[in-house]
Amino acid sequence: MISKISEGIKVNVECNYNTKHSKPILGDFIFSYCITIENYNAFTVQLLKRKWHIFDSLGAYREVEGDGVVGVQPIIKPGDHFQYVSFCNLKTEIGKMQGSYELLNLNTLETFYVTIPEFELIAPLKYN
Repeated sequence: MISKISEGIKVNVECNYNTKHSKPILGDFIFSYCITIENYNAFTVQLLKRKWHIFDSLGAYREVEGDGVVGVQPIIKPGDHFQYVSFCNLKTEIGKMQGSYELLNLNTLETFYVTIPEFELIAPLKYN
């Protein structure tokens, strides 16, 4: 598990290679990742947006941005957490992701950003 605390928000990431949905012969490698967002602040926050930086071992890079996560903009009270699972596809068996969330302090109505720590996406190697 990879973890990082920024602005009073802890982001934990666990990732797995999805053998069932990947098609290595076609250059399609699917990874799932489970993220837990914990609010250590004394105020309630709402996750407004996400931004991902995705890299593969061929040097390809892409950004993914959007509102919320998995179709929701969760509200996270002090001491509470929100967890979700999502997916990423790569054209190679090795890559990495990192990013940020834009959150809203529901007391002050000010937005701020927290870091999603960099994590590796690695398909299991086959030995013959």
